[in-house]
Amino acid sequence: MNIDFPFHFDGRGRTASTDDDDHIRDMIEQLLFTSPGERVNRPDFGSGLLQMVFAPNRPELAAALQYTTQAALQRYLGDLIDLQSMEVTVQESTLGVTVKYVVKRTGDIRTENFVRSAPSA
Repeated sequence: MNIDFPFHFDGRGRTASTDDDDHIRDMIEQLLFTSPGERVNRPDFGSGLLQMVFAPNRPELAAALQYTTQAALQRYLGDLIDLQSMEVTVQESTLGVTVKYVVKRTGDIRTENFVRSAPSA
């Protein structure tokens, strides 16, 4: 059983669970939007992508952040997926990430889109 992310209860009042494919998607989302240092017992876990929303939009920064994020995906999820491609886009205060990967267990090719906006003041 895999606990669904974000944590919530199902219709029966129990902890919601999810299938393996959705669980992999959930783990990718957690890695992408967790800032390094945010997790106490895993201070190096995360990608730093959320910093990009507030950073100057420069090609060098985008390339460096994409490289480090791809490395983090391969490090933490490399036993579950083969990363095919990843694209990061920033438009105003909205960050978009498209991840294409192969699920190693099944060989399925999946493309997932993740979007986060900066909190409004």
